[in-house]
Amino acid sequence: QVQLVESGGGLVQAGGSRRLSCAAAGRTFRRYNMAWFRQTPGKEREFVAAISWSGNIDYPDSVKGRFTISRDNAANTVYLQMNSLKPEDTAVYYCAAAASGYNGRLENQYDYWGQGTQVTVSS
Repeated sequence: QVQLVESGGGLVQAGGSRRLSCAAAGRTFRRYNMAWFRQTPGKEREFVAAISWSGNIDYPDSVKGRFTISRDNAANTVYLQMNSLKPEDTAVYYCAAAASGYNGRLENQYDYWGQGTQVTVSS
């Protein structure tokens, strides 16, 4: 089992940058595939980025070229570097972990979730 805690959210102007962190408690972090999702009120959770235990990375077109996911297994942490932020990036951002080996975009395949961190991009 793993517990996830996100941090780094806040208010940022359009065009700015923000780095989110997700700290994992658990000795087997390096075995998990990790992902970031985001959600705005009234909408379904949206896939943002994924990184496998071996370093394979996936992004949707909406953030490709602007967001970068990375992980530091020694620090039990996954990061989301967000650049060129837009008002439509405003959301609660969640970190997720998959214990099953899943490395895709479906939120229901992830086993563990953090509490979320709010990112607000002002125009």
